Amino acid sequence: MTAAVVAAYEHPYTRHAAAGTTTEHVLTAAFHGVLREAGLRPDDVDGLGVASFTLVPDHAIDLAWRLGLRLRWLMEDPHGGASALNLLQHAVRAVEAGDARTVVLLAGDHLDRAAFRELVANYNRATAETLTPLGISGPNALFAMLTQRHMLATGLTEEDYALVPISQRWWAGRNPGAVYRAPLGLDEYLAAPVVAAPLRRYDCVPVVTGADAVVVTAAARGARAEVRAFGASHNHDGQQGDGLHTGHHLIADRLWADAALGPAEVGLACVYDDYPVMALAQLQDLGLAPDPGRLLHERLAVDHWPLNPSGGQLSAGQAGAAAGLHGLVEAVQQLLGRAGERQAAARHALVTGYGMVLHRYGACANAAILEGKR
Repeated sequence: MTAAVVAAYEHPYTRHAAAGTTTEHVLTAAFHGVLREAGLRPDDVDGLGVASFTLVPDHAIDLAWRLGLRLRWLMEDPHGGASALNLLQHAVRAVEAGDARTVVLLAGDHLDRAAFRELVANYNRATAETLTPLGISGPNALFAMLTQRHMLATGLTEEDYALVPISQRWWAGRNPGAVYRAPLGLDEYLAAPVVAAPLRRYDCVPVVTGADAVVVTAAARGARAEVRAFGASHNHDGQQGDGLHTGHHLIADRLWADAALGPAEVGLACVYDDYPVMALAQLQDLGLAPDPGRLLHERLAVDHWPLNPSGGQLSAGQAGAAAGLHGLVEAVQQLLGRAGERQAAARHALVTGYGMVLHRYGACANAAILEGKR
């Protein structure tokens, strides 16, 4: 039995959610939204996967109960930017094994100021015991240092890194769901306040409220996205490396071999873009940017190659744990031909996950290559 993603949905992201909004509310809205896209009813769903930082004290089973679901397969993943592809891997395997027939994967959060402060201060024990006492509030300072290290290793300048958010903002202007859509130029980028040198405002993801969802089911006729290959590497260096290589560099060769494709054959990439440097590091590790300068100045700035054509997190927003599912939703919408004005001509898409900052940088990395069939 072949599993495929047949629908994707994003509950609208917002910077300032209405009073009374809850995480359960946005996850529920995404659940019903993706079922409408798939032409399914809740009774058709026998599998559920959930990722959320702020659903607590509830868990996946609580949400399933409130949705009125009776399930054969249930999973919850707490691993931030890597959670969505972890869930996808297990959901595909479950459908192929016959453990479930139709699985909905959900991810999302409502993060007001208080919830966000609590999250960044107590993200995990390493954060609470090691970073927060130093006055490091959130990951900006850590990734500013990593960006400095990347600059020294590659020779890239601040003006070069600017081309990631500028390019993605160009695409966001074609995405009515992006929270920031106005064109972004180099002068405006450089004039923005410095958050942690060399990072400026436009290098850091805006925190939003929202949720995403996909449906994985036994392959049916019609438009669908099938997973050609999947790979993951977690805790690849025990936080002892320099952070310039993610775990993706360990899975790249097998990923492409399993997909029977090369990096040049991928028509679009949705990579986890919490910071421009991390988008570039993943693309380098996976063979899509052997020359990062050429990628930035030619493929992105001139050719408008579709890197994160939703606008990515840098323009569409980061809705907590939904950030890991946002790229998959965009890739599926593209491969199903449902991306509207930003539709790219691509049959294959690369999606990556990256996350769970420990002492210095993300410890989890995964990637999937999807093929669209219509």
